Amino acid sequence: MKNLTITVEDSVLEWARVEAARRGTSVSRMVGDFMAELQQREDAYERAYLAWRTDERSWQGSATPEAPSVAAVPRKIGSRRKTGQEGA
Repeated sequence: MKNLTITVEDSVLEWARVEAARRGTSVSRMVGDFMAELQQREDAYERAYLAWRTDERSWQGSATPEAPSVAAVPRKIGSRRKTGQEGA
């Protein structure tokens, strides 16, 4: 185990002391448990994200019959070619 020095507001430290006493533990143990829990959550999130990124189905998408193709979507920009006419 390593020691860690942190700086917190007086009110935060007071709350932590009361909360640790209520839980029957120390502020040090409470902070350590909090950091370990945060690490586990972050690791789980990263594993899920990497699994999603490597899953071919998730990034290729699915073309459903209802979805219009790119060619079927009308172009608004550049649709008035060299005529200079509005609404053409």
